[in-house]
Amino acid sequence: MAIRVTIDGRPVDATLNDSPAAHDFADLLPLTLDLEDFHQTERIAYLPRRLTTSGAPDPAVPRAGDLAYYAPWGNLALFYRDGDSASADLLVLGHVDVDADRLGTADRITIEAAS
Repeated sequence: MAIRVTIDGRPVDATLNDSPAAHDFADLLPLTLDLEDFHQTERIAYLPRRLTTSGAPDPAVPRAGDLAYYAPWGNLALFYRDGDSASADLLVLGHVDVDADRLGTADRITIEAAS
């Protein structure tokens, strides 16, 4: 499913997958979140509530541009570098089509349903 994502005031193309967690995330939209760096690999922000983890797909190694949900902390993660390994606690929700340098310096993200 297509979504509208604006990173630091500039729009980028993005999609969500068809997982239950991605659908639950879409129910939260629109969202504007302030991002902070985590492990020089991802930008994170905390969601207003936890997402469902039922029916989660098999764990996958996150790739640069992946939009993911880390269930233990209830946070959204936007990867600007590839992750090291797959984790059952990390659910990939979709992908943002933008270069890693721009993701790595992002401070604010707005995510909206596509019209």
